[in-house]
Amino acid sequence: MDDQACPRCKTTKYRNPSLKLMVNVCGHTLCESCVDLLFLKGSGACPECMVPLRRNNFRVQLFEDPMVEKEVDIRRRILRDYNKREEDFGSLAEYNDYLEEIEDIVYNLCNNIEIIETNKRIEAYKRDNREVIQRNKTRVGRDEYALEEMLELEKVQEEARKKELEELESEHKKKKARDKQALIEELMYSGKDAAQIVTEFAEKAEKQREEEKQLPPPKPANEFSTGIKFGQTADPSLLPVPKSEEGPLFVYEPLIALSEGPAMPPTSEIETMGYITHIRSETPQENAGGFTSTLACERALQEALQGLYYTATTGVAAGT
Repeated sequence: MDDQACPRCKTTKYRNPSLKLMVNVCGHTLCESCVDLLFLKGSGACPECMVPLRRNNFRVQLFEDPMVEKEVDIRRRILRDYNKREEDFGSLAEYNDYLEEIEDIVYNLCNNIEIIETNKRIEAYKRDNREVIQRNKTRVGRDEYALEEMLELEKVQEEARKKELEELESEHKKKKARDKQALIEELMYSGKDAAQIVTEFAEKAEKQREEEKQLPPPKPANEFSTGIKFGQTADPSLLPVPKSEEGPLFVYEPLIALSEGPAMPPTSEIETMGYITHIRSETPQENAGGFTSTLACERALQEALQGLYYTATTGVAAGT
């Protein structure tokens, strides 16, 4: 509770649950009441660091640590201009150097290190790369528009699906009521046996339930409310990956070992006939993983007995 407090008026969240802390570019927090009081004319100085601030640059604090708020704001502001992509560089090393330069700038501004030199560095970059910055901003705008179009498409399809499910549910309830009424009338006026009538209706209802499990896909909408067709400007790289059709379920088939020799002794004989006398016992860790000394002995016997009497298809013995 003490951490969530205005550093100027000392109001805490405990005393005022509706306290709203605001933060500006310097990273220092003030409550909304203090901001209104100190920045009544639209601008003023921060009470802690005396940096000139504007009223409209204050925003609600989202993170508990105000320094995180400061870094997020600086990083967002820097990336508006440092918006090059990997394809804008000749090699990966150049792109990594560019990313490292961005982190150095963010670190300097967050920790008030060489502020004047860092700002001059930013202005020089903006001046030398004006065309590239503008081109990438336009490209980002197109990507954002395509993403918004995709989100709108998903929203329309979800609403269409919801509406269709509601109609199917309503139709199912009406059909169920009609079937119930038909069953009552059949029992009242038909000369058939009552048990036979109930059985026939139960079989019919079961068949209908199986058919209802196969719900038809929603009718795809082809345009927005503004009349813009879907898919005209969407970037194919932003489209969702189509779901692959599921194949048949895996069916386990036990392994059949072909030894071409004498049969291996069963597990009970391995434990009682002395096969594991000279095999070390498993450790508790091995036993926890499902490993036993009997399993190791079985594997050794399988390898020893496998192919003892194997004869090659050419008629030449494999080796004696």
